[in-house]
Amino acid sequence: MPLLFALFLGLIQGITEFLPVSSSGHLSILQNVFGMDSTTQNHLFFDALLHLGTLIAVLVLYRKDVRSILSACAKLISGRNNKQNPNTDSEPDAGKYIRLLMLIVVATIPLLVIVFVRKYIEILFYNTAFIGFALIITGGLLYISDKLVPGRKTERTAKLKDSFIVGLVQAIAVIPGLSRSGCTITAGLFRGFDREFAVKFSFLLSVPAILGANILEFINAFKTKIDWSSVPSYLAGAVVAAVSGFFAIKIVRQIVSKGKFGRFAYYCWTVGIIALIASIFI
Repeated sequence: MPLLFALFLGLIQGITEFLPVSSSGHLSILQNVFGMDSTTQNHLFFDALLHLGTLIAVLVLYRKDVRSILSACAKLISGRNNKQNPNTDSEPDAGKYIRLLMLIVVATIPLLVIVFVRKYIEILFYNTAFIGFALIITGGLLYISDKLVPGRKTERTAKLKDSFIVGLVQAIAVIPGLSRSGCTITAGLFRGFDREFAVKFSFLLSVPAILGANILEFINAFKTKIDWSSVPSYLAGAVVAAVSGFFAIKIVRQIVSKGKFGRFAYYCWTVGIIALIASIFI
């Protein structure tokens, strides 16, 4: 794969993975338009590396939350509790992060079902018209999100039912053209999440989702013949995906906090219509 093309796809992956415009939809449209077969041209391996790059972006930006969750789990496993440490200020936060972990675990459960129907969903990645239609739906959800009255729920007050519903929406959003971040943030706002928490929960929820997809992608990739001469280009694309993903998350956090998430709706509608038109000629 040419280096410039790998860098371009890395940029597209990093930006669209976290901006509410569907990374899978964009990459599938590009691959369909340029006639690339992801199973015969090593793109399974490349896609896996791109997703690894975006995973790194989340872990870096939310490193304090991830570290606090791991620390809280370590305290829970070791048996440390408030009674043993009555004078520490950090213990109440341990409970907060244990609860956040529980919310993430419950929200991840619906994704397990996707493993069994994955082959049926993969067929949709080659249907440009369907992807265009899904992008139009994504635009509609984003437009509605700005009309919702922001709630006050955080990791301390959100219920497991709330997180399960957000997770169910995330599972549905594996369909190409539906934005994972757009759908989960909108679902969180619909369930009364505080805007800041809705964004944080969506991106932390992406960690097990991306990690799980990454494992499956690498397994499938190593079943095919990998063009090792293209690996430097693949790695460069992954680095670009990580850097662009980092800044994309920052942009989303600012936009959602200002209640202007719906602005992306017009972009999704435009790309969706273009995809529908392009499908006629592909």
